[in-house]
Amino acid sequence: MLIEALTLQLGYNATLVTIGATLLGLTAGAVGTFLYVGKRALVSDAISHATLPGIGLAFIAMVMLGGDGRALPGLLIGSALSAWVGLLCVSWLTYRTRLTEDAAIGAVLSVFFGAGIVLLTVIQSMRAGRQAGLEDFLLGSTAGMLWNDAVILAVGGAIVLGLVLLLHRPMALVAFDPDYATATGTDVRRTELAMMGLALAITVVGLKVVGLILIVALLIIPAVAARFWSDRVERVVLIAGGIGGVSGYAGAAVSASAPDLPTGPIIVLMAFGIFALSLLFAPDRGVLAVFLRHRRFQARVHVRQGLLALAQGQPIYERLTLRLMRRAGLIRADGVATETGKAQAARALLDERRWEILRADSRHEWAAARYDGLTPLERVLTPDQLVELDRSLRPEGV
Repeated sequence: MLIEALTLQLGYNATLVTIGATLLGLTAGAVGTFLYVGKRALVSDAISHATLPGIGLAFIAMVMLGGDGRALPGLLIGSALSAWVGLLCVSWLTYRTRLTEDAAIGAVLSVFFGAGIVLLTVIQSMRAGRQAGLEDFLLGSTAGMLWNDAVILAVGGAIVLGLVLLLHRPMALVAFDPDYATATGTDVRRTELAMMGLALAITVVGLKVVGLILIVALLIIPAVAARFWSDRVERVVLIAGGIGGVSGYAGAAVSASAPDLPTGPIIVLMAFGIFALSLLFAPDRGVLAVFLRHRRFQARVHVRQGLLALAQGQPIYERLTLRLMRRAGLIRADGVATETGKAQAARALLDERRWEILRADSRHEWAAARYDGLTPLERVLTPDQLVELDRSLRPEGV
């Protein structure tokens, strides 16, 4: 069953849901990167929670007009309008009052979500609302999704992804350095509104699959995971999109093969699994890489201290130092220094004395700040500077 779901062989609806979830993940990961880099992650939380009153009001309006209150296009339009009003409220409170952005987000999030819960309660008391199934928008559900709904999801995700590709350069510039963006002539305010608009769009598109509570996770987790793998914004956007796409594809496939499992939480758990792998095994920032780098640094410190002890004729008592120096061929098994060990010990002592002069001379303050006490000074200073330091080491008249 799972193999059939992964190879898109469970029927048109399941295939469209999987494709739509993949596009949703791709787009959410890419958009979320700009929010994460620009330190606007909480804005997505406010947007998602602000959609709930719009869903309730749209349902009531469609029922009163004699239509189907569960029609997905109408519910998405209502959620988009409600989220846009919530976004405008956050912006107004931030720029027109003394409230900080996080306080404004907290106020809007709680008020709009509370209003949405009240509307859902009212809807449940209506004759047409008893089987509305609007609770699915909280955590997401694809079990009752129609073919037209899946098409709307897939097309909406593709459109937002195209807009991300079109606007990624100015959004990356504004998210990373708004002051520089202003200096280059970029309209920062308009770009920020576009960024928030894309976040709003992907939130609305993803309501049916992931739900308004978990869409925030799909926006932020892929971006955070991608940050472990690169320093460049463009690469982080691509990696985050890939992580989101894989999460959406795998989560939708697993949910399709086991209908009792909710789609949204499974997609988020898939994203978290990739995040955990990135946290542990990323080559530069992963926990394993940091641990190995620390161990290598610790070994260098032990060898350095051992060489200085050899150069000064002092005994070495630390077992780890002795073992590392024997492994490097600097001393024999009986503790006597090899020729290589004697040469490196003399060089280490010379660098130590050079460094003492370097730190005391204000002219070389920049070099002293760069020196870590372990790297040979030949890699830090120019030959002329080394000659000057060595001249300071000689007794007068020599």
